[in-house]
Amino acid sequence: MENEEESPFRIISTVRALNSALRGKLRDDTETVHSCAGDRVPNEPEKLWFKESSAKNLRNRDFLSPNTVLTSLYDGGQVPPAVLNNVLSAHGSGVLPLHVGEVVAEGLRVSVDHPAAFRGVLSHSAKYLHPSGAQQEGCVLLNCPALHIRETDITSHTLTLGQLRTVLIADHLGVLLRRQGYTVLHCPALPEGGDVINFLKVLGVDWPTVPASWTNEEQEQKVLEDLQRSPFRERENEKDRRRRSRGEETERGGEKRGEERVEEEAEVKINLKEVVQEQVFLGYDPSLGSCTVQREAVVHLAQLDRVAAAADSSAALTVLHVTSCQEEFRQQQTAMLWRASGATAMQRLVVCGPVKTPGAQLSAAQYLQLRRSQMKEASEMKYGDQVEGQTWDDIIRVMTSATVRFELLSTVHTSPVTLDVQREGGVSTKGPRGGVFVMYNCARLHTLFSSYEKGVQEGLYPEIPECSELDFSSLKEEGEWLLLFNYLIPYSELLDQSGRALELEGGGVRINLKTEQVCRFLVSLSKDFSSYYNRVHVLGEPLPHLFNQMFCRLLLLSALRELYHNALEALNLPPIPQL
Repeated sequence: MENEEESPFRIISTVRALNSALRGKLRDDTETVHSCAGDRVPNEPEKLWFKESSAKNLRNRDFLSPNTVLTSLYDGGQVPPAVLNNVLSAHGSGVLPLHVGEVVAEGLRVSVDHPAAFRGVLSHSAKYLHPSGAQQEGCVLLNCPALHIRETDITSHTLTLGQLRTVLIADHLGVLLRRQGYTVLHCPALPEGGDVINFLKVLGVDWPTVPASWTNEEQEQKVLEDLQRSPFRERENEKDRRRRSRGEETERGGEKRGEERVEEEAEVKINLKEVVQEQVFLGYDPSLGSCTVQREAVVHLAQLDRVAAAADSSAALTVLHVTSCQEEFRQQQTAMLWRASGATAMQRLVVCGPVKTPGAQLSAAQYLQLRRSQMKEASEMKYGDQVEGQTWDDIIRVMTSATVRFELLSTVHTSPVTLDVQREGGVSTKGPRGGVFVMYNCARLHTLFSSYEKGVQEGLYPEIPECSELDFSSLKEEGEWLLLFNYLIPYSELLDQSGRALELEGGGVRINLKTEQVCRFLVSLSKDFSSYYNRVHVLGEPLPHLFNQMFCRLLLLSALRELYHNALEALNLPPIPQL
């Protein structure tokens, strides 16, 4: 088990320790607090401290307990000297080293010992790239209704932008939940070599496949039989059945109509309202009533059964149906049909808002082609004739994928997304505009280290020494502390968000998993890194008295580069070495 010195610093751990110190008594370590992102975590009493994040406030404090809090705890807001001493000496596993604190007009401010924090983080930077909490147990089945068989075959030209958004969210969730320790399965499997799977591969989506000739007929027949025997099946009385049969014979007549009558008599109707009420499911549409089982639903349920059967029977199975708001009602029907057939897994819906394209209607394939052509045009305008060959084809493909993913994932999944799909707009290689901006700044880090390594080979610079040999007090530029305090330290806690929401959120049909956070984090990081990088000349003159500061900065930016790679991997985006 790690000791306190070896444990990675955590914002939540530090705030918890500050809470205890300010109250003048120790609190149970299991009590949780507001995360660095401001999200309330269950069992927190009230928020006593705020983590600062703006460059302006970080110049003189890192944490603040406002006057309103102080006056609620102590008469006149006067913090006793003993309590102040306890605050400054707060310590424990994951607690940042505190340096100074004082009561000012705004409240009680506390600053972290910056050099000690730099040394602690950059000596073990890899520890900050993984979820901070304990690994979760269980299995999650991510079901994407948009990819299931419909009356007509699904292709990239029939796939809507709203449906594409659900696929990308499911793909992103799969990576995040695996990092939390969950076993993740995807449904449905797609025919290998088909149009849709090839389209998704261009976007970096790794979706399971089956041979093109594969069928699931045996499982489909079993599903139909299970529904026929379901206690929730509606059975018409014999008198009504005979009346309907006589009416059809009189009105329609003939052999063909007789066949239709036999088929109709074999229809299976399930009372979904009874399923919801008997099982006490919360949040389902009150208009769910009787549902006639169609072949499309049978195929869908058979796919779910097949994938669920592959789950570890000893682990709890949670099924997340990632669906668009337009298809939510249908998916609620499907979920309750599956329950009526005997399925027992917990089912939740990740409902995604619509994708709007004012002035145009584009399929997923047309949208991707538009963004690719715009990306190519923008690259040619900036880089000229060098934009040719396989290397640039690969760069444009990844940049296009980044553009699409950031456009569709950066918004809270329950909210609508509005896209500019005009030919002359939408993609730029300049400015903080999502995926392109993020990939560009990640590439800048690669270029920086390529230049440094070249300088080492030429004898201009020595190799970076061990952290223990460096003086981190040389990192005085405000952007350096901002990058460490706002990004490197909190990143692992950001990764916890999806797993924590899945574990703790209530039992309603809908669940919100903060699928926008990684994209927003990367855009914010890129803005602050770009600002710092434009101000600071990292590779200085090859003079020995300047090497310490240069090495400290290189270690900071090396950790930042690994963070970029880790976060982009969560989006199934490879880093680009040049741009």
